[in-house]
Amino acid sequence: MRNLTDGRKLALLPELTITTAVNATAGTVFSGLAGIKYLIVYAKMKVGTGGSSIKAYVQTSLDGGATWIDIMSFAFANTAGTKVSAVSMAVALAAATVASDGALTDDTIVNGLLGDRIRVKYVTTGTYSGGTSLTVSAVAKGA
Repeated sequence: MRNLTDGRKLALLPELTITTAVNATAGTVFSGLAGIKYLIVYAKMKVGTGGSSIKAYVQTSLDGGATWIDIMSFAFANTAGTKVSAVSMAVALAAATVASDGALTDDTIVNGLLGDRIRVKYVTTGTYSGGTSLTVSAVAKGA
């Protein structure tokens, strides 16, 4: 397994052009992240015209990918923008936290929960044109 001390860059969602509504769709799974201590994620939305909303959920799994749990959410409306969030294992997970899959409150995080794999799930509403796109990148760090 690769040492995560210096960080591992992850293209969770390479630039994705959005034209129509997309139901909850999962991106590529990045595994081999056992020992991850910190995850910082950068989400960027470019807007053409139209559409209503775009949401991206960064998720982790504790059971080999059978179940996915939201740890970050990024919500965008009709305005271009960038957002950054980070989660850490150094912050305790709140007791009896309810796990969600594609339902975490907009622009929030769940600290203290990082499994050995990460992915993005995204949902869009409305019809877009003129080059609307979403990109989600991350850096995963260990010790």
